[in-house]
Amino acid sequence: MYNAYLNFFTEYKLKGTVHYEVVDSVALLTVDNPPVNPLSEGVRNGLYEGVAKAEADESVVGVVLTGKGRAFIAGADISEFGGNPSGHSLNKVFKSLEYCKKPLVAAINGITLGGGLETALCCNYRIASNTAFVGLPEVNLGLLPGGGGTQRLPRLVGPSEALKMMLTGAHVPAKKALDMGIVDVLSENVVEDSIAFAKEKAAEGIKHPMVRDLNDKVIEARGSENVLVEAQALAAKSRKGQFAPGQIIKCVEAAINLDDFDEGLKREGELFLECLLHPQREAMIHIFFGERSASKISDVPKDTPIMDVKKAGIIGSGTMGGGIAMCFANAGIPVHIIDQDADNLKRGLSVIEKNYDFMVGRGRMTAEQKDMVFGLITSSLDYKDLHDVDIAIEAVYENLDLKLEIFKSLDEHVQDNAILASNTSGLDVDAIASVTNRPNKVVGTHFFSPANIMRLLEVVRGEQTSHETLATVMNISKKIKKAAVVSLNAPGFIGNRMLFNYTAQANMLLLEGALPHQIDQAIESFGLNMGPFRMMDLVGLDLGWRARKLSGAESPLHAKIGDHLCDNDRFGQKNGKGYYNYSEGSRAPNPAPENEAIYKKISSDNGFTRRDISDEEILDRCILALINEGADILSEGVAQRAADIDVVYINGYGFPIWRGGPMHHANAMGLDVVVEKLKKYHEITGNKAYMPSELLIKLANNGEKLNEAPSEDKRKEKLNFAMSSVAGNF
Repeated sequence: MYNAYLNFFTEYKLKGTVHYEVVDSVALLTVDNPPVNPLSEGVRNGLYEGVAKAEADESVVGVVLTGKGRAFIAGADISEFGGNPSGHSLNKVFKSLEYCKKPLVAAINGITLGGGLETALCCNYRIASNTAFVGLPEVNLGLLPGGGGTQRLPRLVGPSEALKMMLTGAHVPAKKALDMGIVDVLSENVVEDSIAFAKEKAAEGIKHPMVRDLNDKVIEARGSENVLVEAQALAAKSRKGQFAPGQIIKCVEAAINLDDFDEGLKREGELFLECLLHPQREAMIHIFFGERSASKISDVPKDTPIMDVKKAGIIGSGTMGGGIAMCFANAGIPVHIIDQDADNLKRGLSVIEKNYDFMVGRGRMTAEQKDMVFGLITSSLDYKDLHDVDIAIEAVYENLDLKLEIFKSLDEHVQDNAILASNTSGLDVDAIASVTNRPNKVVGTHFFSPANIMRLLEVVRGEQTSHETLATVMNISKKIKKAAVVSLNAPGFIGNRMLFNYTAQANMLLLEGALPHQIDQAIESFGLNMGPFRMMDLVGLDLGWRARKLSGAESPLHAKIGDHLCDNDRFGQKNGKGYYNYSEGSRAPNPAPENEAIYKKISSDNGFTRRDISDEEILDRCILALINEGADILSEGVAQRAADIDVVYINGYGFPIWRGGPMHHANAMGLDVVVEKLKKYHEITGNKAYMPSELLIKLANNGEKLNEAPSEDKRKEKLNFAMSSVAGNF
């Protein structure tokens, strides 16, 4: 990485060290910077000085570099971004490694990512433990590998494989890394074997290989556009709207076409700086830290006891129940599923097994792994079989009366210290807890469908949920690889409450004159995976319609068109017609011009004169509705911090990660701008959704940003469940 990059590191205390010792005439450099040994200033200085010391010692014949603990080196120290530290630059350190006068072996003992892999690529040889993994995941932070990774990796594995690694950010396990040629040897005793290997290579008296000199694979790709075209297609498919992937491709193009390796490094440095200065980098690093801060609950002490969850129980074998069961089994935790219906249970287990078979077919697991994981899932029809579980998660459809009956049974049959959780998208967790003798052990766990794929987990904190229960569920979420966010018990929690306002405003735009495809295109151009009408068709228009019919209440204005479509048997993808038409077996939306007469009639019946609406207005009104509701959620303390809301919306609702989430986007716009736009649309529409949040006004006036929720004594009055769940109004 070049000096321009280093000028953006923060001022900070010297962190990390490198231990130096000589073992059997080999200098052993051990990086010590817990927990994962990032390349902080102390580590960079230690590496440079350690290599120099080894070169100066005539009794030392070789050098081995390794990491202490579970990591070799897990990349750069992201906390350093933004300022200007002293010490040796990474570029200087890497050059000292690459030109070491004695054979240098990377003993890759564990996690080796980003700058860690780039460090290893500067060594002559790489020996990895069987459990290690490597990768260049910088693209996930809006960056490119800036320490020579874009130039060295294509020379080692070929431009095509290097691009796949860098564009996906994938972690490559040791065995695959060996097959690809990233590492030379696998070992169960990586440090000892690396020391012996270094001695052996020193004794051979040969010129030791340097990755920078391996030009055959890049020259082979020269003159062919296939590699770059395939990479561009991959980026367009998996990294839509992101800036860094294009920069990575340009770097590899330089590696292919430039004869001078150092010129390629220079080009990499220039393109890295462009990424560093791009707003997407800030947004994506915001989410990186946001996901980690979400696990910190302000009033739960760090030393809160955490239960050891050795077995889980799931009530319900449908789509959600089966997906949740897979989450636990994938983490190596035995799980028992119960269902009241034997046929449903059999069908649910069959779906789970088909999911695993699909993963085997795609090479994501072996048949042996599938048998082992699937073997952790047991089932029955009797609550008594849940007597020994440590957590029981109810995963039936959204009916409060049904859930209350289930929790009464769970309370009777599950051991007294077990946690009882409800997979609800918006029902009152306190009401559910009230029918048990352990309300302190009751919590909401809102998984997102499909639960075995979607990363988001909303953890809903009831009024009596204990610190231990909350801390335990947050700990479990890490084990099952979820991005967990705590929400207070309030209608719609965080995500669905915001979604309700967002879809309501999309429907109001439809009443006022816009068409579904226009609204969807505007939203998808902004970066969301799916526009609101495609999403509503996917979920099913009939869900909210049936709930409103059962309640007997008159439909709100924003639901009028959707209800009329349902009255005409247009339920969405499930029956091939909703806001769009769908061909049999396809989820691709096709225009539904026959609906336009419905839109015009409902608009006229409700006093609207349809008008042309710009894409700008569509985008403003939909996104501002999210932001404004998010600000109220924050002011009420339903979410702990603005970043938690961003984590929810990115991991659960398809908001583009490169925009950092709706609250980060609001901060980037400037809260003064947000408030002025809200006032404008409130004046135009009279819609209370655009009446600026008191918190937004206050922060805008003070030149501040959305950040932490106000302290409890300064919050707005919290919403309660005297009102209907937001989730029932879609």
